[in-house]
Amino acid sequence: MKRLLLSGVAMIALPAAAYANCPAVTVADMQGVAAGEFPQQFELSAFQDAAGCSMEFKANPEIEALNAQIKGNPDLPPLAERIPAEPLVVVPYDSVGQYGGELNVLSNATEAGTSDFLSVRHVNLVRYSDDLQTIVPNIAKSWSWNDDYTQLTFNLRAGHKWSDGAPFTSADVKFWHDNIMLDTNIFEQVRDYVTVGGETMTVDTPDDVTVIFNLPAPKPGLLTHFATSYAQGFQPMHFLGQFHPDINPDADSYAQSLGFENGYDAILAYYGNSDWTDTPSPMLSRADIVDGLPKATVPTLESHIYITDTTEGRKLVANPYFHQVDTTGQQLPYISTQDELYINDNEVRILKLVNGEVDYKSQSVRLESAPLLLENQEKGNYSIQLKPTVGMPAFSFNFTIEDEGKRALYNDLRFREAMSLAVNRDELNEIAYFGQGTPSQIAPFNPAPDFVDPSWETYKAEFDPDTSKALLDEIGMVDTDGDGFRELPNGEKITLNLQFSTQGIAGAVVELVGQNWADVGVQTQVKEVTPDEYRSAQSANNLDVGLWQYGAPLAIHLGLNSFFRPPFGTYFEHRTGMLWAEWLDTNGASGVEPPEWAKKLAADIDAFQSAVPGTAESNALGAGLVENFVSNMVMIGTVKAPEPIYASNNLKNFTEFKTWSYEYYRTYPYRATQWWLDE
Repeated sequence: MKRLLLSGVAMIALPAAAYANCPAVTVADMQGVAAGEFPQQFELSAFQDAAGCSMEFKANPEIEALNAQIKGNPDLPPLAERIPAEPLVVVPYDSVGQYGGELNVLSNATEAGTSDFLSVRHVNLVRYSDDLQTIVPNIAKSWSWNDDYTQLTFNLRAGHKWSDGAPFTSADVKFWHDNIMLDTNIFEQVRDYVTVGGETMTVDTPDDVTVIFNLPAPKPGLLTHFATSYAQGFQPMHFLGQFHPDINPDADSYAQSLGFENGYDAILAYYGNSDWTDTPSPMLSRADIVDGLPKATVPTLESHIYITDTTEGRKLVANPYFHQVDTTGQQLPYISTQDELYINDNEVRILKLVNGEVDYKSQSVRLESAPLLLENQEKGNYSIQLKPTVGMPAFSFNFTIEDEGKRALYNDLRFREAMSLAVNRDELNEIAYFGQGTPSQIAPFNPAPDFVDPSWETYKAEFDPDTSKALLDEIGMVDTDGDGFRELPNGEKITLNLQFSTQGIAGAVVELVGQNWADVGVQTQVKEVTPDEYRSAQSANNLDVGLWQYGAPLAIHLGLNSFFRPPFGTYFEHRTGMLWAEWLDTNGASGVEPPEWAKKLAADIDAFQSAVPGTAESNALGAGLVENFVSNMVMIGTVKAPEPIYASNNLKNFTEFKTWSYEYYRTYPYRATQWWLDE
């Protein structure tokens, strides 16, 4: 048996504090305690052996009052009965924290710009450490692969409990896989991360703490998926299973007694039909019926759980059964409550940041706001980090848009090449990014592995308006009415509607590129919309041009095929070629047949995911994916540039981030459960 992507990291530390009988070890001062198997964390027995101590556990003194706010939760048993027999010991960065306080954060709206905040409390089976290279345990205590990467075994923590005190076991992982992800009454289409080359996996649970994923073909990236994705590999069978007919024969009658149409209606009300774990629970916002229901929201393993949910925002309290402790035995999280406020107006959001009304923010904060934020750091008592992104602002033309004239144009490679050559990336860098970025074409692997030919990062990325105009002339796009703008080859007028949201791309970038395209004779119209409006238009196949960040590290591509398979993204990214995706998903029964190059991308990403990373086979497939993707101009890149990360100076144990990235799931590698507030 072997493990994948493991490495050791040396740690250093800070003076002991008498919080418990184990020393107050921190990353800043390890007090002579040797680093463990994984960076910045230990299993309990390993820490006790390394520190020569016997840990005593302590809870947040407010925890009973916090638990009382979780609708449906029983009274709390003692702490020793709430945490696993082998809790995860987290080594704080700088200091052992103090309990209490409220984390104040901003999101754009319900399910819009919320991943930043969700990442703060997020858990999954494993995660990436802050070196963004080492996978470490979290919900799972350990894991192992068989020799050909067709069987992945996780070992869970004995005694782990959900936020309502019910046992968390391997049955909850199998329930998630078999009864949620593979049930077409909940998910109409099976998600790609629970398939291998289009074939589904199976899950065995020989005992309460062992989960075995059996894969129909090798997929080493399944582990990296669990380390980076918001989609958690477990759901509470004891709660949602009450409503599932395969688990409870009386599911429908029970659901009907609570006012639901049937069991599935209850599951969809509580859980939704999305793997996005931040879907609001209608039960929290429908106070008139909450008292008659068994729970107000789905039990969680995260550090905090929702207690209110309105159109203005949401509030959360600490999970009294959370599985992590610090080195002195204090149960995490330190911060008692969280307050998420919805502000969809970007100017209002920035004003609140400048005024120091927020504790942490990254998503939707763009470099164009950095000068104002940097100027007011001392006044607002906050700090700004400017960090490189993994994705870059990109433009994509809708290959299957309903308008036949536009569809024909967007599918002409010469048009896409012309639009790329028309973009003045140097000017874009200077004006929109203050000269801090690097002009680039989209290279879907970012940072680029060794198998990527560097020439693809500059392919058709030079500013060449003359060649752009010549290509448009060649297509037959000419100005027939003398208004300065070209018509379609069939003579019809065309305007590229550039609808954008600041969650996905900066407005200055859209304005400048729109002007570049107008300069070569293609009329554009720029309009800012909300994230929900953008995604609604995208889902309806009505967007002319996709405008969002694009790109992901190798780790993501090993687990998800969505970047290379039509529509070339998910609900939260670009989706261009919606009808191509429908054709592939239905084996040609409906939709529009994609061209051969797009079919090859879909087949090659499946083969790439089954190859062992770093082998000649894997590298050849990866190089081919990049060549096919970039040469066919699936996306048009702009500039790789840093973006701001904002944190209050009162927020302690907030470390230096390596990237501004959704792809590594924002704060998840940096262990937000050990943040604390010094107010």
